[in-house]
Amino acid sequence: MERAELLEQATEAKQAQKRIRIHCCTSTGCQASQSLDVKKQLDNAIKTHNLGDTVEAVGVGCMGFCGQGPMVEIEDAEAPAEKKHYQKVTPEQAESIIGSLNGSGEADAIQGDPNHPFFSRQLLIVREHSGRIDPERIDEYLAVGGYQALHHAIYEMSPADVVQEITQSGLRGRGGAGYPTGLKWATVAKMPPGQKYIICNADEGDPGAFMDRSVLESDPHRILEGMAIAGYAVGATQGYIYVRAEYPLAITRLQKAIQQAKRKHCLGAQIFDSPVDFTIEIRVGAGAFVCGEETALISSVEGGRGNPRPRPPYPAVSGLHGCPTLINNVETLGNISPIIRNGAEWFTGIGTERSKGTKIFSLTGKIRNNGLIEVPMGITLREIVEEMGGGVPGGNSVKAIQTGGPSGGCIPDRELDTPVDYDSLRELGSMMGSGGMVVMDDDTSMVQVAQFYMEFCRGETCGKCIPCRAGTMQMYQLLTKLLDEKATKRDLDRLKELCGMVQATSLCGLGQTAPNPVMSTLHYFEQEYLELLQPDPVAMANGRG
Repeated sequence: MERAELLEQATEAKQAQKRIRIHCCTSTGCQASQSLDVKKQLDNAIKTHNLGDTVEAVGVGCMGFCGQGPMVEIEDAEAPAEKKHYQKVTPEQAESIIGSLNGSGEADAIQGDPNHPFFSRQLLIVREHSGRIDPERIDEYLAVGGYQALHHAIYEMSPADVVQEITQSGLRGRGGAGYPTGLKWATVAKMPPGQKYIICNADEGDPGAFMDRSVLESDPHRILEGMAIAGYAVGATQGYIYVRAEYPLAITRLQKAIQQAKRKHCLGAQIFDSPVDFTIEIRVGAGAFVCGEETALISSVEGGRGNPRPRPPYPAVSGLHGCPTLINNVETLGNISPIIRNGAEWFTGIGTERSKGTKIFSLTGKIRNNGLIEVPMGITLREIVEEMGGGVPGGNSVKAIQTGGPSGGCIPDRELDTPVDYDSLRELGSMMGSGGMVVMDDDTSMVQVAQFYMEFCRGETCGKCIPCRAGTMQMYQLLTKLLDEKATKRDLDRLKELCGMVQATSLCGLGQTAPNPVMSTLHYFEQEYLELLQPDPVAMANGRG
């Protein structure tokens, strides 16, 4: 397929769109709030008012402002600057929204502010099409330039050029560790010719995290295109998306996207009539958190128990079926086509010196405005929580922010001016993680927070290594003893000792990072632990109580 033909398809798809598009969120969260009924009633009202020639209601993915869903956005091609946003829309309000388009009165739905800091402070790269296109129609993706980066890479760049472009962009893995993406790609590319694999890690298991699910539900072709570019760059012909079974809508939309991409020759054999082959299959996981670790994930894809193995060898050298395997998470792959399209220099102009680009966070907890945000690296926690999130409701104040899920830590309010980047968060005893960000107010018990995350890790350990299997259980028991106000100073000392032991001796990242929430709360909120301690009877008997 010539580039001119691809551009022609994109132009035809764009021209086929109606003058007025009504975007209605149909993501998992909004479906639970009757968004499908809202979409159905919008369609009915369009017919009733005979507006079918100019108006179309489009089911789209997540618009981000989850706490205000279902959301409806009206976009007029003749007046693009005059968008209207409606929040918490009910099916009963659909008639008045459509009626307002032909002068039949005002919409009785709550009108939102498109210039609200929640929207205006964001910089959309991975989510640039989320909430804007129908994720189940490839023509919508083509209309916004989809698969043009893949075409450009195949016909105008060598595989080495693509690897170099990703390396120069400074993109780091968005799955948590922040490993340089270009370096990982280069390692796989340098392996001898033969069978290689690409795996998209969509096993998102952090409590409160729903970034990957949103991207897969909202813009599945973006991930397929990123995987295909990666396959071309490193010499892989087979890709797998490993997604947990709890994401049925994401799985359905991925399956449709793969079928559509094959029909358009964007995937499969001889992509765009070139010698390049790349096929993608879906592997559904059972929801084990440990399968987010790459060696456990590989074991699960192979059909075995999701247990991690010692490294080296790393998957880039010996991964799936013993072959070189490139593993990137959803958000990392979502950055690939924009980098190829706009160039590495464009990407390096966003973010900080060592943390380039943007990061998606699920902003949850004790916060007024919760939802998904994509912000440039380097923005401060204060800007996110107070300006975008609107602060804590009910007159309370921020006490801490937990980032990085069970692998992360709790950051106290006095550090709110910290920039959000890999190194700054790590210095505070936390981490970027996959993007969970939970706000806690001054009524929150930090010992209970530590117990919650330890209970999660205790339940998710695969049990293969003793430090993680036994250590997380013992730490959970000690935290429970503290909260029951039955612990002594010796128990607290034992808890600290266990944190160090589990961190230093566990086999994989789950155990190595499991103590982080405990260690960070001990560091910043130790007084809460001390207030729960009881006198030590042994020490008292020896005259030291």
